[in-house]
Amino acid sequence: MSQERSSAGGHPLADLREHRRILIVSHTHRDEAIAATVQAVSALTAAGVTPVMDPHDRDEFSPHIDVEQIEGLGLDAPIEQIEVTIVLGGDGTILRAAELLRGSECPIVGVNLGHVGFLAEMESYDLATTIDRVLRRDYTVEQRLTLDVVATLNGEVIADTWALNEASVEKHRRMLEVEIGVDGLPVSSFACDGMVLATPTGSTAYAFSAGGPIIWPTVQAMLMVPIAAHALFDRPLVTGTDSELSVRILPENIGPGVLWCDGRRRTELPAGSIVRARTSSQSVRIARLNSAEFSNRLVQKFHLPVSGWRGARREVTE
Repeated sequence: MSQERSSAGGHPLADLREHRRILIVSHTHRDEAIAATVQAVSALTAAGVTPVMDPHDRDEFSPHIDVEQIEGLGLDAPIEQIEVTIVLGGDGTILRAAELLRGSECPIVGVNLGHVGFLAEMESYDLATTIDRVLRRDYTVEQRLTLDVVATLNGEVIADTWALNEASVEKHRRMLEVEIGVDGLPVSSFACDGMVLATPTGSTAYAFSAGGPIIWPTVQAMLMVPIAAHALFDRPLVTGTDSELSVRILPENIGPGVLWCDGRRRTELPAGSIVRARTSSQSVRIARLNSAEFSNRLVQKFHLPVSGWRGARREVTE
């Protein structure tokens, strides 16, 4: 994972004459997200920066905001002209933003309005500070690995998609019989509820819930985690980024499976389907406003105890 610094120095409008556009992606049906969006749009327009929204979001927010001051992504504002994206919501909203920005160089800064919000950089009470830092271009950018995911059936492509967190092969109704492989070679076969193929970013999401390890974002790796496997060898596998992970739904399956990418993009997988995942050349850029180590983020997001769990020790005296 690479890092780069972005800084304008001083007030953002002091010496900058270019037309600045900042994309806002927000949860459209939560009161706190609506209030945060109104605040963000007001702050950007007051600073002379044009707020931009996906056209669907702009329509959804029309009862709450004067949308005449907001440009439409891909209509008035080409994606190449977006400087940075502010996401107001939880991890699901950030994943939606990553989908909108796929293939662009635009970084994402997340403001958590959800529960864990592991991808988010700041909490909702930091919104004013976040906007100020973004306007001053005072942030670093992390490159996050993504997966290219291809599903085939009898040699025909039935899905050509991608994932930031994970691609999961899951049962539809009945347990799946699968064969898992690495670099074109079979590793094991068993019955399970599914398989998760994850990035380091996704190691704290579905893969973690399925019992996988947490991988630091700086580690260049891919992760394969079985879900409720009926097997003696059901341990997660971690590979390098030059590997290819595969899951084949064996032909003897009674029912189909389903492929989900980031919980957003869905494909039916008939028996005999093969899902392959490799690292993508297209990364997702996450803007960071503080230098907190990942260890600290882990402790804060999962509320981990860092003091002795037995409590304070009493000194033993003779």
